[in-house]
Parts: sequence; C-alpha cells; structure tokens
Amino acid sequence: MAADRKDFWRSQGSSYLLAIIGVAAATALMIPLRGRINSTTVGFVFLLAVLFTAIFRGSKPALLASALGVLSYNFFFLPPFHTLTIADPQNWIALTAFFVTALAVGQLSARARERAVEAEAGRARIRQLYEELQQAFDRASEAEALKRSERLKSALLDAVTHDIRTPLTSIKASATLLLEDREAKAEMEKLSDEEQAAMLKVITHGADRLDRFIEGIVGLARIEAGDMNLHRNWGAVEEIIDAALAQAEPLIREHRISVLIEEELPVIRVDARAVTEVIYVLIDNASKYAPSGTLITIEARRAGDDIVEIAVEDEGRGVPSHLRERVFERFYSGGRGSIATDRAGGIGMGLAIAKGIVEAHNGKIWIEAGSSDRGTRVVFTVPVGDDEVRPTPATTPEREAINAT
Repeated sequence: MAADRKDFWRSQGSSYLLAIIGVAAATALMIPLRGRINSTTVGFVFLLAVLFTAIFRGSKPALLASALGVLSYNFFFLPPFHTLTIADPQNWIALTAFFVTALAVGQLSARARERAVEAEAGRARIRQLYEELQQAFDRASEAEALKRSERLKSALLDAVTHDIRTPLTSIKASATLLLEDREAKAEMEKLSDEEQAAMLKVITHGADRLDRFIEGIVGLARIEAGDMNLHRNWGAVEEIIDAALAQAEPLIREHRISVLIEEELPVIRVDARAVTEVIYVLIDNASKYAPSGTLITIEARRAGDDIVEIAVEDEGRGVPSHLRERVFERFYSGGRGSIATDRAGGIGMGLAIAKGIVEAHNGKIWIEAGSSDRGTRVVFTVPVGDDEVRPTPATTPEREAINAT
C-alpha cells in the first residue's frame, strides 16, 4: 500500500514538472521573438502548452500550466515587461480571456483523455468477457463431444456383443454339431441330410451377417472421412431395384412385394452398386418392422426433368415425426418398432450409410408417413446425370410382383 502511494505521488510529481517545463519551453522559444509577434500568437502558443499537458498528464497539471501561462504571458509579453503590472486595460481583457480559455481547454482535453482511458478499459473488459465466454463454450463443446464419444462407445460395445457375438455363436454351435456328427461312432444316430443342410445354412447366414456388419462399419467410416469413391455408369432404375430385391430375397419371404415403375423412366448415371445398397437397406428396414404378410411397395418415378425419386413404403408402425431426422444419425437407435434400429437390436448404421450414399450422389433422403397415414415411406432422389452419351431410355411398363406369404 505504501509502495502504491509512493508511486502515485512520483507520477503526479513528474506530471507537474512536465507542465512547468512545457510552459518554460514555450516562454523561452517566444522571448527572442517578442518584438515580432503579437499577443494573440503568444496566447495561442501557451494554449498549446496547456492543451498538450491536459491530453498527456490530466486536468490538475493542466491547471498548473494555465496558471503559469498567465504569469509568463503577463510578465514577459504584456507591457510593462518583467513586471506583473498591466498598464493597458485591454490587456486585462486579453489575459482574462486567455486564462478562461486555458482552463476550459485543459478541462475538456483532460475529460476527453479520461473518456478514452475508460473506453479502452471497457474494450479490454469486453475482450476479457469474450475470452471467458469462448473458453466456456469450448469446455461445453468438449463435454458434449465426450458425451457423444461415450454414446458411440456404448453403441459399438452393443454391436460387438450382439451383431458379432450372436452370429459367431450360431456358427460355432453349428460347426461343432457337424464335427461331432462326423466323429460320432457308427452305432450313434447321425444327423440327416436335411439337418446337415440346415446347419450349413446357419453357418452361411451367420458368415453373411458378419460380412455385412463389417462392410457397414467400413462404409460408415469412409462416409465420415469423405472418402467415398463413386463409380458412375448409366443404368436402368428397374435393374437396380431388381438387384436390391434379389439381395433382400431371404428377408422378404414373409411379405408381399409391389414394384411400381413409371413408364419411360430415364436411365440414371449413378454408382449402381451403391444405390442398390440404399434400396436394400430400406427394404431390410421395412421387412423388420412391418408385420408378416403386409405389403412392401417399391416405387420409382420422375420428380423433375433431371431427378428420379425412389421410395420404399411399408405397413408397419411408422416413425414419429419428431424422430424422422434423427433416424439418419449414425448409431442412433430409436427403440423397438422404429425403422431406425437394426433387426433384433442392432446399432442403426443402415440409414446413416444410405444417407451418405444418397448425398454423395447430390441427392436427398427423407421419411414420410405411409399411405393413409399408415406405415413408413422412405424417399430418396438421385439426379439423372449429365447428357454425355446418355443411352436411349428403355420403355418399362408399370409392373407389380406379388410374393405370397
């Protein structure tokens, strides 16, 4: 405290000293010119000394500079010289006007300086608050990122325990039974050909499921990294839908399938394998959450001069409107009965991958309520493509294929 007070008085002393030096320097510069300059010029020079003192040192040193300026003005530049006596009454008026002006200028300049200091302090405070808010925002972002990371870890652990362990258990059990059957003694009852075929189908189905799971993880990683390479070629929409239905054939045996394709639908320039995957995902989801025996409709039509719209509609429970955006998030699971979850509690990669593929084609994907507000209708669009070597559109009549339950 004592040190602060000492520094304050030292600063004030230097300010007053500079005020004195400023007036003395102005006086010294003008004395040799006393006979060649008028009193008005002298007053302006002293005013400058007061002004600079006020700007750089404050109001009190400026007040001292004003008083010293009046004395120097009278003593050196108003006759009779070198006395404080004023002979001409007009000089009293000039001296009084100078003193009042010097005081006003000094106070105004000092206040302007104080306001500038306050403004700078305000700006510093605003910068400090902004930095604090930025730090708080960064901490909140890190906390949210950590929370999302924990959710992803939990989802991946669920995937490992179900989507990997379940097919591995099936494969292991079936393979063990087949090996035990081969090594069984002759007098023991052997597995029939039908039972062996069933075991082999279980192994094949489990291996396919693992393969699709790994492909899904890799595909999602490529989408997240922006590393999806599309191999675009001209192809018919009907052929892409047929390929997806062939791939999904084991999943739709208990459903009726209707395929509606608009006549004279143009060929499209897309990555046929990737778009087939999108349609397969939508059919897979529809078959999971629509009751057995219900209808799954696949529809393709022109939605504009250069856009084709493809939709897959089921007669299941549907997706609530507030979840229709979220179901496309990676690893989002909307609960049983929602199209967002994979069969028997998967981790919801399918729609995230489908969205990535569609957007890589500069298309859009969204969810609507099904016909008559029943079920779910998932719609996506793909551009037809440029006009470079476009094949002649094949005439494809509307068709309907029904699979019995």
